[in-house]
Amino acid sequence: MAPLDALLGWDEDTTAEAYAAFTRAFPMYSATSRDLVRRADLTGSRLVVDLCGGAGATAEAILELVPIDAHVISLDNAAAMQRVGRRTLADSRLTWVTAPAEDLADHVPGAADAVVCNSAIWKTDVPQVFAAVHQVLQPGGRFVFNVGGGFAGVRHPDETDVRTGTSLNTLIRQVAARDYGYAPPPAAEPAPKLPLDKIADHLSVSGLTMLDTEVVAQRSTMAEKKAWLSIPVFARPDGEFTHAQRMDILDKAYSLTTPDTPTVTSWLVVVAQRPRELR
Repeated sequence: MAPLDALLGWDEDTTAEAYAAFTRAFPMYSATSRDLVRRADLTGSRLVVDLCGGAGATAEAILELVPIDAHVISLDNAAAMQRVGRRTLADSRLTWVTAPAEDLADHVPGAADAVVCNSAIWKTDVPQVFAAVHQVLQPGGRFVFNVGGGFAGVRHPDETDVRTGTSLNTLIRQVAARDYGYAPPPAAEPAPKLPLDKIADHLSVSGLTMLDTEVVAQRSTMAEKKAWLSIPVFARPDGEFTHAQRMDILDKAYSLTTPDTPTVTSWLVVVAQRPRELR
């Protein structure tokens, strides 16, 4: 069963519109999508699945590389995200399916050449999703996904090297404490939700073979980080705050930064494959 927060907030028009606006204004999702799609090796593909596809940033990257006669299915549980996607991404090769990732095999006819999942696999019931991916992939088909560095417990060296001054998240907590009496939770480092060893175990159980892994760095600026934290589902801090209060806190915290300060986030990228059948 998927975690309880897998859909929470995503199936709301305000979130969908803000998310889509962010993807148009900043390169983070398009860049990570193109990276994953490149690794999926889509030459000659006939059927590709964009898993947890949201408003279509990854589907757009897939459509740029697949043959003209290919079919792409973008599956996501949030109808609001797909409504935005349908409005902004019209392509006869693309089919939108509103369904949980765990139900993938119920909505894909099978024999997919690749399944790509950008920025969402840790929000699913991972063993169930991996099993469904194995079911829909043809032998030799690839499964490519990424996991945020914090969720995977990894950090690219560049993330430490470019860090200067206080992070925007830290400033948000400080402003919230100063102006709203916010009491942050203990600073103990949380255990990673989906570290590589757990991913490897889940892939093995599902019958998928891990081909490659890499920790990559996604570079942006403080201005992009602020825009990302303006999306309702990402707004901070946690707790009993309205969105207006969170935006007030964010604006005040951001005013203490330099907009063009470089920032780096880390991602663990995994390439897996359904083994080819022995002849």
